[in-house]
Amino acid sequence: MVTGQTGRVDQPLPCRTFAELTDHLDVLRAAPSDTGTLELVVRRPSNGTREVLERGELSTTDGLLGDNWLRRATSRAIAAGRHLDAQVNVMSARMASFLAYGDPERQALAGDQLYLDLDVSVDNLPTGARLAIGSDAVIEVTAKPHNGCAKFVRRFGRDAERFVNSPEGKQLRLRGFNARVVTAGVVRPGDSVKRL
Repeated sequence: MVTGQTGRVDQPLPCRTFAELTDHLDVLRAAPSDTGTLELVVRRPSNGTREVLERGELSTTDGLLGDNWLRRATSRAIAAGRHLDAQVNVMSARMASFLAYGDPERQALAGDQLYLDLDVSVDNLPTGARLAIGSDAVIEVTAKPHNGCAKFVRRFGRDAERFVNSPEGKQLRLRGFNARVVTAGVVRPGDSVKRL
C-alpha cells in the first residue's frame, strides 16, 4: 500500500522563483474543469512524516484512514464539529508537481492528502461543490481557508508562499482547499475525479 515515505518534511529543497511560478500560470489554468485525475494520495501517519500510497480509504468519520488529521484537531473544534471542515486537504497536482520538480515524494511535503489534476479554482469549485473520486468516494469543498504558512515557506520558499497567497493564487486556489468526506470509499492514483 505504501509506495514511498519521505521521512522528515523540513529537509531543504530547491525553490521556484516568483518569475518561474508566474510563467507556469498557463499550465495551471489549463487543468480540466469537469473531469480530472487523482494523481497522488498521501498519508501523514505522524507529525513530520509522509507516506505516498497506492491505495487510500476515505471515511466520513476519520478522513483518510491512517492519517493523523483527527489526532491534531483541538477538542473545541471537535466539540463544535469544525474539525470536519478540514478533514481532507486537497491541492492542484500541477502546482505541487511544479514546486517539487516532478518528484512525488517532494510533492507530498506540501502536507495535503489528495492531489488532483483538476481546476480547483474558486470559480470552478465553490464552497459546497462535490467531487466523486473513483467508483465510490465523494468529497465536498468547505469554506475553511487553506493558505500557505510558515511550514510551506520552509519547504518551498518565500516566493511560493507569496505566489499561492496572492489574490490570483487564492482565486485559483493554488495552495488548495479543505474538504470533508461525504461518501466513504477507496481511492487510488489514476482514479477519475468528476465534478458533481
